[in-house]
Amino acid sequence: MILAFIVAVFVTALGSDLHLPKALSTSLSIYLLLAIGFKGGTALSQESMGGIVWPLLATVALGVITPLTAYVIAKRVMTISRVDASALAAHYGSVSAVTFAASLTVMAESGIFVEGYTPALLALLEIPGIIVALTLAADQVGGTRVGWAGALREAILGRSIVLLAGGLLIGWIAGPQRMELVDPLFKDLFYGALTLFLLDLGVSVVRHASGLRVYGRRLLVVGTVVPLVNGTLGVTLATFAGLSVGGATVVGVMAASASYIAAPAAVRIALPDANPTLYLTAALAITFPFNLIVGIPLFFWMAGAFAG
Repeated sequence: MILAFIVAVFVTALGSDLHLPKALSTSLSIYLLLAIGFKGGTALSQESMGGIVWPLLATVALGVITPLTAYVIAKRVMTISRVDASALAAHYGSVSAVTFAASLTVMAESGIFVEGYTPALLALLEIPGIIVALTLAADQVGGTRVGWAGALREAILGRSIVLLAGGLLIGWIAGPQRMELVDPLFKDLFYGALTLFLLDLGVSVVRHASGLRVYGRRLLVVGTVVPLVNGTLGVTLATFAGLSVGGATVVGVMAASASYIAAPAAVRIALPDANPTLYLTAALAITFPFNLIVGIPLFFWMAGAFAG
C-alpha cells in the first residue's frame, strides 16, 4: 500500500496523467471511514467502559495539546498571520483517517497487537483540535465569531465524523457475530481499497507540492517538526494510559497526523481568510508522506523503547 503511494508520487512527478475518477476517490474514502468505524464498534462491544477510561482521557488531552504545539511552532518558524497559524493548528489538532488506517495495516502485517477500540479514539480526536484552533483565532477582526456555529456543525456533521461515529455505533450495537455478515465487503476488501486510495493520494501530494515553492523550507520544517513533537506526545500519553506497544504506536501516528478532510471543511467556513495553499501543502504534501515513510516506524520504535 505504501509502495503504491510512492509509485504514484514518482510517476506523477515525471508528468504522468495517472489519477482516479473523483467519484471513485470519494467512494473509497466513504468505504474506508465506514469500515474503520465498523471495526472499532465491534471491538467496543467486547470492552468494558472502565477499561478504556484512561485511553479516552489521554486522547482528549491530545486533542487540546496538539493544536497548541502546532500553533506555537508555526508562529515561531514562519512569518504568518494568527489566522493562518490557527488554520494550521486546526489541521494538526485533527487527524488523518488514512494515516491511521495505514498504521493499523502495518501493525497487522507485522503481527503486532493493537487494541481494537482505537477507531473510537480516532473519532474522538477529530473534534477537540478544531475547536481549540478556532478559539485561538476567535478575537481576530473578521475572524471566527460569525463562523463558529457553521464550522462546528461542519466538523461534527461532516462526512468523516458521521461515517466514523455511525460505523462505531452500528458495530457496537450489532456485535461481532452479526458484523460477520458484512465482513466479505468491509474486512476482506479493506486492504485493496486502501491501496487504491493511497495511489490517488500520491497523485494529490505532487499536485499540492507547489506550495513548497511559495513558502520554502520553513513550511517543510513545520510539516516535519510538528508531527515529531505531537507524535512523541501521543506515544508518551498512550503508554502512560496503559496501551500496548502497537496501540501506543497508532495513537502516536494519529497525534502526528494532519487532517485533510474534516479540518479543511471547518476552516473554510470559520476562517475564510486563511490561505488554503498553506495548510493543504503542509498537511497533504509534507506531513502525510512523512508519517507514512518515517513516522510509523519511528513511533513504533519509540513505543517499544518506552515500554521497555
